[in-house]
Parts: sequence; C-alpha cells; structure tokens
Amino acid sequence: MNLKVAILGYGAIAREHALSLRRIGQGPIDFKINLSGVMGRLPAPTRAFADDFGATLATTDLEELLADAGIEAVIVCSPTDLHAVQTERALRSGKHVLCEIPLATSLAETDCLIDLAERSGLRLMVCHTQRYSAPLIEARRMIASREVRPRAMVSRYLLDKRENISWTGRRRSWTDNLLWHHGCHAVDAALWLLGAEATGVTARAAPPDPRLGIPMDLSILLRTTSEQVVTVAMSYRAMPPIQDYVVIADETMLVYANDELRDHERVLVPAVDQGRYDTAALDRQNTDFFSSMVAGSEPVSSARGIRPAMAALQAAQDELDQYGYLED
Repeated sequence: MNLKVAILGYGAIAREHALSLRRIGQGPIDFKINLSGVMGRLPAPTRAFADDFGATLATTDLEELLADAGIEAVIVCSPTDLHAVQTERALRSGKHVLCEIPLATSLAETDCLIDLAERSGLRLMVCHTQRYSAPLIEARRMIASREVRPRAMVSRYLLDKRENISWTGRRRSWTDNLLWHHGCHAVDAALWLLGAEATGVTARAAPPDPRLGIPMDLSILLRTTSEQVVTVAMSYRAMPPIQDYVVIADETMLVYANDELRDHERVLVPAVDQGRYDTAALDRQNTDFFSSMVAGSEPVSSARGIRPAMAALQAAQDELDQYGYLED
C-alpha cells in the first residue's frame, strides 16, 4: 500500500514531520508513505520545502492541494488560528487529518470537527506527542496499575518566547497562544497520565504583553474525577526554559524532566539524547496515525480521546474571559 500525504506549512514542526515521514517510511511497516504535496503562505519557501523532501505539488492554495484525489492524508502544521478551518476543509475533501496542537481554540469547534470526522469515517488525530514519550508511557502504566496512587500533580511549562520567533530562530508571521497551545500539552498530559477528567477549573493570567498582545504568564488549577488536584504553571518569560511534571503520591513521587522519569530514589526511564526534539515519540505518533488509517482503528491521541483536555481549556478560557486577567 502506498499512502500519499500532504503537509500544510513549512516551518520548524513541518520539517520535523517531513523528516519523520522519511524515517518511518524506511522502517518495518507494511505500507509506504510519500510526501506528495506542500501548501504554505509564501511561494518560494513552499517550493523549497517541497524540493527538499521530494514533493511534486507546491502551492499556496489550499483548495488546489485538497483537489488532488491521490492525497489521502493531510498533516496540519500551520499557525494555531488556522488549524480548525483547515482541518474542516481537509475532512470535507475526504482526507484523513493529523493536526498539530491545538486542534482548535474552542470546545465548540473541537466538537464540530470530531462529529464531522466520525460521520465521514475519517481518522482525525491530534499531535499530543507526549502520549508517545517512553518515560510518560511508563508513568501512565505505573498509575493505571496502581503501583503509584497520585494525590496531586504539578506541571510547569516555562518557555522563553519574549520574541516572536520559533525554536529554529525564524521570525514568525503569527503569535503563539499560551493557553490553547502549550496549555493543551500540559493539561492533556496531566489528565492522560492520571486517567481522569477535570471536574473543576480555575484560571488566572497576567495582562497581555504590550508588544506581543498575549498573556505571557498563566496558571490553571484543576480538580479531577479521581479527586486529585492538578496545578499547571505556564510562562513565556522563562530563562532558561523549564518543563516538568511532578506526580505526588503517598509513598513516592514521579518526576518527568529532561526527557527522563525518576521516582524519589532512582531513575526509572533514562533520557535518550535526541537533540531538540523527541524524534522517537514523534515517529511512534505518526506511525500510529498511518496505521489507524490502514486498519480503521482509533489512534492513541484521536480527537475524541483528547476532548477532555479541550473541555478543561474551554473552562479555563471562560474563566479568563469573565474575570481571570490580573490587573497591572
């Protein structure tokens, strides 16, 4: 079987996906993957990206790309605010969709896309790549088997995004979203690890930054269906960046940081030096997507599966809209 795939976008994460397609296409899978098309904002970088990875079609017109009947799946790597509309267009064109985080910036949009995909019999999956990280898979196993019985969890997502540039140093034409992008990572990872949903959500944020026009500091407090308390602290002002998850239990503590998992005594899953990005997790995620297309199965991070996180984020957004922005 030969699967033809298109990528929307030519930025840093689009390149990681293109490299992943190349790697998993050389692995022990019983189907082939071809990057056949690329759609981007500007013609020259779109053509250059397509040439780098052997794609025939390079276009700035989404409809032209979706009109190609040979393309079976689309990977959405465009700016956050375009994800929902581009995913909808791809689904209505009969394409399976793998969408970068977040799928949408509201629960209503999320539910519409889930319904559309399910009515169309198409796979709709979201890049919650941490669900495919070896240390976090082990932490989830330990919690699900009740080797560890969590009382609380603390998540820190502290990044340096004072300038509107990507991790590769390229200046962006769009502005990131602390709640719906990185909050989506943190909240989904917490609920997935704990095997729970949020029953209560409180959120507070600093006033929007005068230069970027977005809140740069944000905290979310969740209460789960398993009676745990989850604290998520996020910032775009951190130097150096820090990202960790701490699961607090009666007899021990699980800490995920620097791509390793440890308890209060020892390292449980050591880090593998993979550079800036966890390519093994990305490859497992993308393989799951293509395998779900072939088998007609539900992937680990299906849109339906990540809905609890989107519901929690919508509750956080509602709080912020009502009274959650702190005064200067």
